[in-house]
Amino acid sequence: MPELPEVETSRLGITPHLQGQTIKAITIRTEKLRWPIPQELQKLVGQRIQSIRRRAKYLMIDTPEGTAIIHLGMSGSLRILDEAIPPAKHDHVDLVLDSGKLLRYNDPRKFGAWLYSEVGVSHDVLTKLGPEPLTDVFNTKYLAEKAKNKKAVVKQFIMNNVVVVGVGNIYASESLFMAKIHPKTPVGTLTLAQIERLVSEIKKVLETAIKQGGTTLKDFNQVDGKPGYFAQELHVYGRAGKECLICHLLIQEEKIGQRNTFWCENCQPFDL
Repeated sequence: MPELPEVETSRLGITPHLQGQTIKAITIRTEKLRWPIPQELQKLVGQRIQSIRRRAKYLMIDTPEGTAIIHLGMSGSLRILDEAIPPAKHDHVDLVLDSGKLLRYNDPRKFGAWLYSEVGVSHDVLTKLGPEPLTDVFNTKYLAEKAKNKKAVVKQFIMNNVVVVGVGNIYASESLFMAKIHPKTPVGTLTLAQIERLVSEIKKVLETAIKQGGTTLKDFNQVDGKPGYFAQELHVYGRAGKECLICHLLIQEEKIGQRNTFWCENCQPFDL
């Protein structure tokens, strides 16, 4: 599933092609992805694109008339193509531009979304989201207050979008490894120093992934078709049974909250 760095990479990739362009047409080839695609999106035809934003894993294409909201789901991808290129299988939505280019959305599993919101109105999918991890709002004091007296294990806690957005499965495992915290540690037992370290490592891991183009996943490529490169630097995720790059003990794997979780028992001791 594309995570925050992959979505941010997509935003950075499409912005130069979309910003300032006028939407000539919106072609919808399926009625429903994760949710029905609203016909109100057609209100954006003829509108100039003002900006492309990201909130959590949602991309927002802003115009004076309203906003198109896109979620890549598990297998969605975006491409900038010439308008004349015919659609392929699973190409569900085209945003056609007056430049002769189009933004094409492909999603084999149909777990993504195209939604619409009016100017000045926040869509329901955005209303309960926590702070962005790369902003100053997400800091040691904030996370310590959220974690106080909580019994949830830390891995699930930092993956909760109400607490903080965009810390998906890959980057949660990587951040906890870098912070030297066992993923099954009850979050309410973390010391202030551990929380400070965890906040810092979440920011570093995500920033590194964005700079390097996101993690290479079988369902994700950058807008230009080139895969991301951060997977080459993963320390624990997907490395079960292999030697830890730091201490050479074998990496462990277990499902936590139905998600595959990876850690090193030596570098991330389970201290209770």
